[in-house]
Amino acid sequence: MSSLKSLLKNLGPGLLFAGMAIGTSHLVLSTKAGAQYGWIMVVPIILANLFKYPFFEFGVRYTNITEKTLIEGYLDRGKAYLWFYALITLISTFTILAALYTVTAGLFINLFKVTDIAIAHVALGLFVFISLVLIIGRYKFMEVSLKYLVSILFLALLITTVMVLVKGNVAAAADFTPPSVFNDAGILFLISLMGWMPTTVEASSWVSLWSIEKWKSEKQKPSLRESLTEFNTGYIMTALLAVFFLVIGWATLYGTQTELSGNAVTFADQVVQLFTTHIGPWAYIFIAVSAFATMFSTCMTAHDAVARVSLDTLDLLLPKVRITGNKAYFALAIVLLALINYTVVSVFSANMGQLVALATFVSFVVAPIVGYMNLKNVMSEEIPLQHRPHIWLQYLTYAGIVFLTCFSLYYFWIMVF
Repeated sequence: MSSLKSLLKNLGPGLLFAGMAIGTSHLVLSTKAGAQYGWIMVVPIILANLFKYPFFEFGVRYTNITEKTLIEGYLDRGKAYLWFYALITLISTFTILAALYTVTAGLFINLFKVTDIAIAHVALGLFVFISLVLIIGRYKFMEVSLKYLVSILFLALLITTVMVLVKGNVAAAADFTPPSVFNDAGILFLISLMGWMPTTVEASSWVSLWSIEKWKSEKQKPSLRESLTEFNTGYIMTALLAVFFLVIGWATLYGTQTELSGNAVTFADQVVQLFTTHIGPWAYIFIAVSAFATMFSTCMTAHDAVARVSLDTLDLLLPKVRITGNKAYFALAIVLLALINYTVVSVFSANMGQLVALATFVSFVVAPIVGYMNLKNVMSEEIPLQHRPHIWLQYLTYAGIVFLTCFSLYYFWIMVF
């Protein structure tokens, strides 16, 4: 009972990780994986979650022991590490939020049937609303709201998955031929899927920053074991949700030759319909609200995280200007990110496919490099020997680096030859 109370008290960074991760990688890519390729895609989903686990765990471990962010650790390893991470953050600034808000705007249009409003205008409304929530409510409001939201989403999707399995798979078309995963199109989709499964690897520093923010708000730091238990709870939850979405896509669309659209509004309608057609029209509002809440939580957490990471990186690159922890600079970063990504959404219009593909490709290519940087942090002299990762976790890290590197090289080989 005491361990449960401790877990509930320390819920925060791991929960925010779950809220951020169950967006595009799950709702969009996991569903599409099951719909196009069937249950076999559970293998890359499990592998991606397994091989990326150490990269995220190291963020929690390093910050708990040193009371510094991963980004500060990069600077300690050498300024080249920090400049590389700054470049990744810059790319993320123009891709990740735009992709997330585009999908969320499409779900909003589908839910409230406001088809006469341009998707860019809906995205603008979301940018304004979420920016105000983050500036006024800050970390504490985000944490408290997600404790309820993520718990409800997990239960809702668990029930939905069970209902879908009980009803059985939809009948396949008579001329259906299972698509190959090992052709160029299949490999490119695998790269997109694993690039953001469970989420982008550079998000390891986001968890690091949230951990410090939680300690500041509560004026108490949990033990390493408590921090890792809390994070592992959120991580396992995200992995299970990815499988839930995969199963739903497989059971309701695989074999029907229905292609999920790259248009955000059309895609949103397809997702909601595939749930309700299989379960019943009565579930429409329940499913639509759940899907929208999934993406809304992702937008909110990612927007907050990119703002914090940008400020922390600038703070270290420009040591004479102290901006981290300054409420005015945080508000400015939130607003600037909203303006930049609203511009990107307007340019790409409703074609979320291009945005997601670009964002996931960047995440996939840099994943093994960021993973190695995180390993260097936790194996540095700052970390006492007894608190360094177990040998099996180190081996898993190297396996993950090799695994992701091989896929990245294969991608470049496809593109060149």
